[in-house]
Amino acid sequence: MKNYTITVNGNVYDVTVEEGTGSGAAVAAPAPAAVPKAAPKAAPAAAPKAASSGAGAVKVTASVPGKVFKVDAAAGQAVKSGDTIVTLEAMKMEIPVVAPQDGTIASIEVAAGDAVENGQVLATMN
Repeated sequence: MKNYTITVNGNVYDVTVEEGTGSGAAVAAPAPAAVPKAAPKAAPAAAPKAASSGAGAVKVTASVPGKVFKVDAAAGQAVKSGDTIVTLEAMKMEIPVVAPQDGTIASIEVAAGDAVENGQVLATMN
């Protein structure tokens, strides 16, 4: 991950960009997350490990507000770290939300076309 500080119209943002694995799609930069300096986040919205009342112990959350473009994984599917679980559409960009670790998808909490907010749980994993 790379961190940048960007100023837009006088507002300063800290931006974290996840680097690709070099598998051919070198131009696509997944999941940029802009956060104002006044309210920095502890970590990008990937997967805080905490026991929850949901189906899985690991929550996979949205890094940006937008619309669910496509659900790429299904409950019960085994995934590896970096595999796309859900694709979001925000500001005319497709943003993949990836598995933070190897595991099994316990539940998918959204469907294609759903509007989501930053930090909303999209799926849970075990």
